[in-house]
Amino acid sequence: MRSDDLETRMRRFEAALDVPIPPGFQIVARLDGRSFTRLTHEVCDFEAPFDRGFHDLMAATSRHLMECGFNILLAYSESDEISLLFHPDDGSFGRKPRKLISVLAGEASSAFSLALGRAAAFDARLSVLPGPEQVVDYLRWRMNDAARCCLNGHAYWLLRGQGLSARTVAGRLQGMSRTDKHELLFQHGINFDALPSWQKRGFGVYWQERQIVCHNPLTNKETLARRRSLYTDDELPWKDDYAAAIRRLLAGLEFRAADGDLGSSP
Repeated sequence: MRSDDLETRMRRFEAALDVPIPPGFQIVARLDGRSFTRLTHEVCDFEAPFDRGFHDLMAATSRHLMECGFNILLAYSESDEISLLFHPDDGSFGRKPRKLISVLAGEASSAFSLALGRAAAFDARLSVLPGPEQVVDYLRWRMNDAARCCLNGHAYWLLRGQGLSARTVAGRLQGMSRTDKHELLFQHGINFDALPSWQKRGFGVYWQERQIVCHNPLTNKETLARRRSLYTDDELPWKDDYAAAIRRLLAGLEFRAADGDLGSSP
């Protein structure tokens, strides 16, 4: 068999699953840390249930993913995962899932590993959503998961700190309601509502335009210019305000709720 014929034949097998995501469908990618429970609690000994240094690593990885060649509107991170909301018009790699998944997983793994100083890996998956409301539902789902994980995490590590085994704590929490978990924390001096927002809701990374003062060398005068930069937002809104912010972003507007800018100043 001629070499060219062999290549053509084999490339057909390689591309057998390359069905591009059709235009009009919204893409959201979710990246999860592989074996991060072991990485964070055994290998690196991060503080449980939340560690600011780990947050900063996830934020650095999120910012890298926003700038690595795709047109990403928003990176949302909670726990050891990052969700990326693609611009509806993004056509990277012909919208082929195989390429998007492999490249994003590689970019996230390399960025996090370089920031951490040791090897770490992410996997990736895609959600192909039919419209803006499904995008809103997806991101609210992940934020709900952040709140659930935050409550469970604080309750779990509170009981572990009392000397209980992992199995005993898991069994005890399984039978507790959300209200009971709040009360457990409160009895030990932890007001869940007063915890940092990034722990309860996750955090976002998105683009902002700002006016800056520049020097115009032609006129030798100062002038105003607009520059786009990434903003890490640890104070995301909640529920309907969050949904409103996502809808504005999909409409090509600034990521803010109807009542004003979100979060504190950078």
